[in-house]
Amino acid sequence: MEKLTLVKVGGKIVEEESTLRSLLHDFSAIEGYKVLVHGGGRSATKLATQLGIESKMVNGRRITDAETLKVVTMVYGGLVNKNIVAGLQALGVNALGLTGADMNLMRSDKRPVAEVDYGFVGDVKEVNADLLASLIHQDIVPVLAPLTHDKQGNMLNTNADTIAGEAAKALAKHFDVTLMFCFEKKGVLLDENDDESVIPEIDRNTFKKYVEQGIIQGGMIPKLENAYQAIDAGVKQVIITQASEIHNGKGTRIS
Repeated sequence: MEKLTLVKVGGKIVEEESTLRSLLHDFSAIEGYKVLVHGGGRSATKLATQLGIESKMVNGRRITDAETLKVVTMVYGGLVNKNIVAGLQALGVNALGLTGADMNLMRSDKRPVAEVDYGFVGDVKEVNADLLASLIHQDIVPVLAPLTHDKQGNMLNTNADTIAGEAAKALAKHFDVTLMFCFEKKGVLLDENDDESVIPEIDRNTFKKYVEQGIIQGGMIPKLENAYQAIDAGVKQVIITQASEIHNGKGTRIS
């Protein structure tokens, strides 16, 4: 099977010009087929504030009411997405910016109200992998914004890690997929105060052991749980790394 690298990068990196420029440079250096998934939360919060719309967060997740939905659609699907696409085109990468609504790429259901009403937030139910693969085979590089739709005419705000994971799982039937999650450290650290203490590889048993010992904690636990779900669904490997290392595959490999 042909190799495909799917890179998920947070809003912070793509929202600042200098970090965006080096990210796009490193991303364009990845050989073979590739896909980029991006966030954009800071820009959305900033624009919402300028428009007098209050941003409400619960456990780090945005409550998306009707007004906030307009802002995230503009920012994620427009401003951030098209900046990335234009930057990649300048580097000779034939990028195409997409939301889940474009070509019915990703359909979601609005998250049911439990303890928290997240508003217009989508849980992905269906990914059109055949269509995505056909674009990729034409040497088009999809740039996916963290937005889906419900096929009833509503856009839905959707977590970028989820978009990356679901796209990687769906594309695993067509390609040998490496899924990369980028964040500010070089990988999963043995000692959070030592940036060089990267754990090169984590299998399930080591993961359980590190969680019990408190070495892996907080937001890293769901990230790794997502990684194992992706591997169960046929993704070849998941790498957690720093954006500046994506072209050389360094970081923590989840196997």
